[in-house]
Amino acid sequence: MGCGGGMMAQKAGPEGEPNKTGRKVFCVKFQREMYGLDETPFDNHPLGQKIYENVSGEAWKLWVEQMKMIMNEYRLNLGTREAQEFLLEQMDKYFFGEGAALPPDYVPPQKA
Repeated sequence: MGCGGGMMAQKAGPEGEPNKTGRKVFCVKFQREMYGLDETPFDNHPLGQKIYENVSGEAWKLWVEQMKMIMNEYRLNLGTREAQEFLLEQMDKYFFGEGAALPPDYVPPQKA
């Protein structure tokens, strides 16, 4: 993504299973103390550090799924600065704002 990479490479175990470092954070998404990420999700961007300090591994996993949906629905080309900035904006909203915007024509999958 032009921000040092590693955005989707972060792995975290289930909530009850510690991450590699055993580090915990107060997760902004779940509003409780949980295992955090082992490393900053991307370098040289203030949002990466903010996520490292405030987002659990479980919340990060949920973001990765949301990010895939956003990339597909908006047909983002992450080779462009505009797409990268849009995705960073959506990530910031997802964790620290009103939530990532869904595309206007998005229809959630129907459960059988």
